[in-house]
Amino acid sequence: MRRKIPVVSFKEKVFSVVAKIPKGKTCTYQEVACLAGSPGAFRAVGNILNTNYNPKIPCHRVIKSNGKVGGYNRGAAKKNAKLLSEGAL
Repeated sequence: MRRKIPVVSFKEKVFSVVAKIPKGKTCTYQEVACLAGSPGAFRAVGNILNTNYNPKIPCHRVIKSNGKVGGYNRGAAKKNAKLLSEGAL
């Protein structure tokens, strides 16, 4: 009997990585892509996070490599405010 190995999608890997970013810390889109197993897929990470509305996945803690905040599906001003309130900026 063959054992089935569960297939985890890149999207699930990204959400798993981002869910582990602690309050007050940030990661870049590129770091998330690397940790999810696809170092060149940093733009895909942004597209995936743009679809996130789960409050358990703190996508506001993912920023650009140049230190700028980047986009956020609830608006950049909210992302900035959340990061400031957490002491990440």
